[in-house]
Amino acid sequence: MKKLFAATALASLAAIGMAVPSLAAGATATATSDLNIRSGPGPQYPPTGVIGNGSTVAVEGCIQGSQWCQVDYNGTTGWAYGQYMTMNYQGRTVVIEQQPSAVPVVTYQAPAGATAAPTETVNGELIGRVGDVPPQAIEPPPAPVRTYVVDHRTDPVYLNGEVVTGAGVPDTVQLQQVPDYSYDYAYVNGQPVLVDPTSRRIVYVYR
Repeated sequence: MKKLFAATALASLAAIGMAVPSLAAGATATATSDLNIRSGPGPQYPPTGVIGNGSTVAVEGCIQGSQWCQVDYNGTTGWAYGQYMTMNYQGRTVVIEQQPSAVPVVTYQAPAGATAAPTETVNGELIGRVGDVPPQAIEPPPAPVRTYVVDHRTDPVYLNGEVVTGAGVPDTVQLQQVPDYSYDYAYVNGQPVLVDPTSRRIVYVYR
């Protein structure tokens, strides 16, 4: 009877589009940057929330062979990128994507009746933050900068990874200039970001 109940519960979770965890417990992690929570495991899914830099988040598990993990942050559930979450594992701090065995394996199914996820081409990869790039964003840009970026929207480019401060934008992404301003901009993974044109690293993410 217990086995039948467990199987029925797991099937019910899958039917409503939730990740189905293994029987192992989830984990607690710390975000190493302001980090999007997305509605699905990929850059093409829209953000539904943000985990603050240094905040603690519950990780239910990650998809096998993927860096996307199901999380719960202050009641907001969704998917976050494992490269920017660390946890304590066997007495040491590890990055989740470098130690996938530290968390359960989960799967993802779109909710029944939901519109299929966008199918934009993912053409490139964000370069993870390196040690000599500070994680802090620049001060909030002046309001006219945001206005210009919003009024001069460009076609978004979708890249593997997540838009975080310090991540590098590959040369294949064309940056746009903001008049009389130090930083360029682009729309990456559905969000406008400001980019240092010299280092090509993200210095600010508009959310």
